[in-house]
Amino acid sequence: MPYGLRCEHRAEPLGIDEPEPLLSWRLSSGRRGDAPGGFRVRVRAEDGAQVWDSGPVDDPSAVSVRYGGPALRPRTRYRWTVEVTGTDGATAREESWFETGMLSPSAWSAAWITHDPSVQDVLDAPEEGEVALADHGLQPAVRLRRAFEAPAAPVAARLYVTARGLYEIRVNGTRVGDAELAPGWTDYRDRIDYQAYDVTGLVRTGANMLAATIADGWWSGFVGFDERRSGAHYGTFPQLLAELHLVHADGSTDVVATGGDWQSARSPVRYADLLMGECHDLRRETPGWDLPDAGHDGEGWRTAWVAATDRSRLTASVAPPVRAVRELPTRTVTPLAGGGFLVDFGQNFAGRVRLTARGLAPGDRVVIRHGEALDEAGALYTANLRTADATDVLIAGGEAETVFEPRFTYHGFRYAEVTGLSALDAGDITGVVLHSDTPWAGEFTCSDPGVDRLHEAISWGQRSNFVGVPTDCPQRDERLGWLADAQVFLPTACLNADVAAFFDGWLREVRGAQSPDGAFGNVAPRLAGVSDEGAPGWGDAGVLVPWHLYRVYGDERFLERNLDAMCAWVDHVHRHNPDLVWSNRTGPHFADWLAPTPTPRDVLATAYFARSAALTARAAEVVGSEEAAARYGALAAHVRKTFTERFVSADGRVHGDTQTAYLLALAFELLPDDLVPGAVRRLAELVEEAGPGLTTGFLGVGLIAPVLDAHGRADLAHALLRRTDPPSWLYPLRHGATTVWERWDGYTPERGFQAAAMNSFNHYALGSVGEWLYRGVAGLDQAPGSTGYRELLIRPRPGALSGASARYESVRGLVSTGWTRRDGVFELRVAVPPGATATVHIPTDDPAGVREGGTPVADAPGVSVAGTGPRELRCRIGSGDYRFTAALQ
Repeated sequence: MPYGLRCEHRAEPLGIDEPEPLLSWRLSSGRRGDAPGGFRVRVRAEDGAQVWDSGPVDDPSAVSVRYGGPALRPRTRYRWTVEVTGTDGATAREESWFETGMLSPSAWSAAWITHDPSVQDVLDAPEEGEVALADHGLQPAVRLRRAFEAPAAPVAARLYVTARGLYEIRVNGTRVGDAELAPGWTDYRDRIDYQAYDVTGLVRTGANMLAATIADGWWSGFVGFDERRSGAHYGTFPQLLAELHLVHADGSTDVVATGGDWQSARSPVRYADLLMGECHDLRRETPGWDLPDAGHDGEGWRTAWVAATDRSRLTASVAPPVRAVRELPTRTVTPLAGGGFLVDFGQNFAGRVRLTARGLAPGDRVVIRHGEALDEAGALYTANLRTADATDVLIAGGEAETVFEPRFTYHGFRYAEVTGLSALDAGDITGVVLHSDTPWAGEFTCSDPGVDRLHEAISWGQRSNFVGVPTDCPQRDERLGWLADAQVFLPTACLNADVAAFFDGWLREVRGAQSPDGAFGNVAPRLAGVSDEGAPGWGDAGVLVPWHLYRVYGDERFLERNLDAMCAWVDHVHRHNPDLVWSNRTGPHFADWLAPTPTPRDVLATAYFARSAALTARAAEVVGSEEAAARYGALAAHVRKTFTERFVSADGRVHGDTQTAYLLALAFELLPDDLVPGAVRRLAELVEEAGPGLTTGFLGVGLIAPVLDAHGRADLAHALLRRTDPPSWLYPLRHGATTVWERWDGYTPERGFQAAAMNSFNHYALGSVGEWLYRGVAGLDQAPGSTGYRELLIRPRPGALSGASARYESVRGLVSTGWTRRDGVFELRVAVPPGATATVHIPTDDPAGVREGGTPVADAPGVSVAGTGPRELRCRIGSGDYRFTAALQ
């Protein structure tokens, strides 16, 4: 049965600009051995007329197809049906829909509008008798509105909207949609995303009001760790662009677009900044301003200023929006000696608070400061935020009760310090978690509570840092889309959540940040001050990320869209390093960032050079570019040969003799076969000499467990996993961490906090071991050479654990494994989706005694014995649910 239908990797997307969208589905079945034989997809318009029919397609491996019909029409809903035929001739069908957006920038008629900059000083002036308030040099948020008439309630109404900055938009006083921090962060010089909303139920007969609030956001607020106003980066004040399309019962249409017929006014939001925080002054609130009967000429309203009419950069958003995805209740509220309260939410996260305040007089101020940790005295620790103020302010207007929840900022925090209230109950304040709404796809658990806590910390780090783009940290004055962090964590991220659409959007920024010479940047979106040529391992993300996404999701377009950029990057590195040793003479080098033992830079860089060349060759082969495949394949072979000649001795020792040096050489397959055993032995020795312990940084950490495991030393991978002294994954958890730290020793009882200049307590890079929890500990893996989980590899490595399980919603369907070891019996449960096959490695001391569902494995239906190995039996299985039991001490 098909289920989980997607268009462009999203369920029922509203407003896509892709002319040939990818339509995909997953498969499930309760019968063992069930497999599809083919499919048929039909697409029809809203009136039922058929637009495209794929016809019967005999392809048992297919779980997607590209639309191949006539050109799609803009702003049109299409319904589509997939019918899957099994090998037994039975059919099953499922239906979904997608809706196109504007499809072309030329389809827009709206203009960019904002307040008149000539009256900005008046808008910013404090009121008479008002106490000065630090506003960080920021400006108030702006309100914009436009009244319009509708002759009758429309049969369809769609709102297409974006901003240079952030927007929140309303129709007749009701907020539209649930997207937060919209439209998200892009390099506005190259691309500006817009969103589409169905507002049919909000528009009524007669008078209506379309109203919006816009704030600085990434466009004109503080961005990154550059202390100057980010107006030097993108712009100076926020702007709105929107079109409301009304379709009436008689087929006629009306469009309400932003332009010079709108009004603007100062907002009660005195400033709103992603890094500094938000200040909301309720004394300036004007209830009903967004309703049809608000009038056109109220005090403070002026004609909106048309700032620009260029719409050439508009593109429909392809990634899921940031949403408020959950709420965290307060764990404790502690009164402070000097007044105020310290609130602990029990979890480090990205988001904001919702505060209910009572009994405040007009002008009273409630100040909320945010932080990740407490200092030795138990006070809020904020030194590691650097210049980010991370403070929200409510100025009361005299209401008996008010609910304050900032809309145009977010913070990374576990603790909040609240001052200005005489009393605060736990039920009065709630943590609101924000992150890009990537559907959660994976689950992992095991018999060790510490490892389970590690998995939770890794997951929370992913949630906290997938806010529009994959950031490095959510709390300090940085929050940039560092490429290396993203590429090392991607394998883990893909197992935790469906991130296909999220990374598809971000890769557009990666390509946009590429220099004319072919150099990827270190961060994306591109930002003045940090747009240097990509360092080794950073710039290489422009190759590694598309390749991994292709392997996980089976969508060749990840390679088609990025191949030219991948080739340009490899050419750039080659051009500047003609001797094939990447000395990085022309750009920055971060090496194995924050590694306790540094790896020689030329070793690390040349390894990445070889890897990028090899993957570019494979990508070219997949998309059918034979010449490029041959050229980059030959280059990769030459770089590998050079790597061995320059950096590897006859006994397999790699120059620098660090864990990361061996990990790169082995993981990237840079060594001749005869040198691999020596390199593996030396890697194992280095791990054992360290404790067993880690001495890797950002670029080596994700490789250490998989490489040790792949070369027969899963015992050492388990030893590292369960180590509790620094550097280790479990050490921070022993000191209260609920997310992964940037540094192995971000805090120690002996030295206290590490240097505040670089000490985030919510980074995901070192959490890239999460991939091995799924693949190694639970044994849920994809076979080498497979894409889209067509060929599975089930090979649990129990170590000293007594059980583990994992579930993963792959693009093909649900894959799950679960094993227990009790009283000398090993039990392994496996679920394989229709159309997939799996090789299962069953740990056992008695291969002949393995049973499946109570039957000797050789006689079990759907199971074939594939061979034996040291203490294991290998089987091949098709789709279905299986339960193997074996003797294992």
